[in-house]
Amino acid sequence: MIQRVYIDTSVVGGYFDKEFLVDTIPFFESVKKGEIRILVSDLLFAELSRAPEYIKQFLELIDESHIERLSLTSEAMELAD
Repeated sequence: MIQRVYIDTSVVGGYFDKEFLVDTIPFFESVKKGEIRILVSDLLFAELSRAPEYIKQFLELIDESHIERLSLTSEAMELAD
């Protein structure tokens, strides 16, 4: 069974941050190999729209079959607030 992991914007940004790359690079290598499926929300994409271009494009390098997109529900919005 493939492990499913919810990620937020900080995990994507961490791939490019010296402080977190020791953890995020192997994590995303596992995602690219299909060993992990990442769960991403509409909120992540909204937040990434304000990020530098290279960060925005990062998820495009991952096969769509390894990404599960979650719709933003009213319950999730309440929780985020």
